[in-house]
Amino acid sequence: MKGLLLKSTIIFFAILGIFLAFQFKPQKHENEVIFWTLQMNDFSEYMNNVISEFEAQNPEIKIKWIDVPFSEGEKRTLASVLSHNPPDLINLNPDFSATLAQKGTLYEIPQTAVVEFNKEIIDSLKYNDKLYSIPWYATSAVTIYNKDLVSKSGIQIPKTYTELLTSGKAVRNTTDAYIFLPNITENDTMLKILNKYGINSYSTINLPKSTEVFTLFKELYQNDLIPKESVTQTHREALEKYMAENIVLFQAGANFLNMIKENAPLTYAKTDVAPQITGELGQNDFSLMNFVIPLRASHKEEALKFALFLTNEENQLELAKLTNVIATNQKALNNKFYTEFDADDLTAKARTISAKQLNKVQPVLKTERNQKDVSNLINSAVQEILLDKTETQTALDKVAKDWKLLTD
Repeated sequence: MKGLLLKSTIIFFAILGIFLAFQFKPQKHENEVIFWTLQMNDFSEYMNNVISEFEAQNPEIKIKWIDVPFSEGEKRTLASVLSHNPPDLINLNPDFSATLAQKGTLYEIPQTAVVEFNKEIIDSLKYNDKLYSIPWYATSAVTIYNKDLVSKSGIQIPKTYTELLTSGKAVRNTTDAYIFLPNITENDTMLKILNKYGINSYSTINLPKSTEVFTLFKELYQNDLIPKESVTQTHREALEKYMAENIVLFQAGANFLNMIKENAPLTYAKTDVAPQITGELGQNDFSLMNFVIPLRASHKEEALKFALFLTNEENQLELAKLTNVIATNQKALNNKFYTEFDADDLTAKARTISAKQLNKVQPVLKTERNQKDVSNLINSAVQEILLDKTETQTALDKVAKDWKLLTD
């Protein structure tokens, strides 16, 4: 009898344990949106506050935020979108987003959902007239320049690349400095410059207008109007030369002003800002971060709702004030944060210039297949032309031929 009672007691407690375990086991929320960002941990307080506010307003949706190292973003994203269980919302750059759109792995964003955004930015993100991403924040380089060297050389701040020739001569004749260091073989710098002249394909790279642009830089280089290091050095070296007052102007985002202020306060005291240098078409370069929703995501509608919440006027402005990035929401761009500045606030002045530049970014440089290889072709041609190793037209004819092979 005692044995039977003991056995019954054991069975009872076993069943009770299973029941309790089932009752109190954490359950995954039915509408849990998996959300990836790139290197945003430094702003975790902001991110967590936005997530908490969204969840309070939408109690049926939970957000699981995962911050991914920038260097691993593309690799992890590609693996995830090809799987059957990708994140629901991913922060990427437009180039890689376009690649994923071309592969048919992204959810199409209804264009009625993005009417509050800067129209030029939205148009820049379209692929085959369809939208596959939502803009988050942008940057647009300004011309950072040394007022003392400008005054000493008697120049006006160049507005176009063509004006660099006259300005460069005046700077060399009156100072020990150069007009600037263009770092024209870094990444897609030269492609972006060419795009400002309507040169953006293998069918235009060897036309007379392209030859004219390359000849301009060859003249700047061979007449010692830009440093010899221009064919090898990056924007980091250009920044160092600016801080050492070896160059008059430096094109970069407003965030570089803080670096100058901290590392070269005497140069910073002589610094001012102006709009970025443009080409024949008058448009401006910009960089962008956006959100995409994988086609295989489990919670597309919830992810879209959260993405639009992250990018609304209030939340974009708050992020901008923390980071000095440029909003993409047009209501935010109309805020006085982007339209007014104190005369002694250089960063604010740069921010207003950058924001205004977003109103003229078309035509943008569209990402193509093998974009990196195309950039390498252009950069090799730049070096050969500037170093006088190959005649300009011959080099560009070869680029046109090789570029066509890469894209066909």
